[in-house]
Amino acid sequence: MSSQNDSSSVRALRVGEQVRHILSEILQRGDVHDDVLAKHVVSVTEVRMSSDLRHAVCFIKPLLGKDEEAVLKALRTNTAYFQREVAARTRLKYAAKIKFLADDSFDEGSHIDKLLRDPRIAQDLAKDDAGED
Repeated sequence: MSSQNDSSSVRALRVGEQVRHILSEILQRGDVHDDVLAKHVVSVTEVRMSSDLRHAVCFIKPLLGKDEEAVLKALRTNTAYFQREVAARTRLKYAAKIKFLADDSFDEGSHIDKLLRDPRIAQDLAKDDAGED
């Protein structure tokens, strides 16, 4: 049973990466006729597929995080187009339902970096490195 779960999760990862490439290509070429999307460079940072490959959660980040809400709204408005294109370019039994979300992992990384640069935290880390209590 475990090997079946492993193979389906590997397949979900592989298909997710394929969907990420397709969406990235569509956005890069400007195939979507949308003024907001035409004005922004949007990265598709990750696509997580459900185990049955019927749902795709697509994490996006506009360049420099600019106008994120407007970009998300434009992507969501054009979801049907993206779903049709992905279905046409993949050989899946079902067309995956696509959901767009903002990728906040960059924000979390920046927040952690900022915390680590805080003088009080840096001082505590230096004490830990020196083996002091």
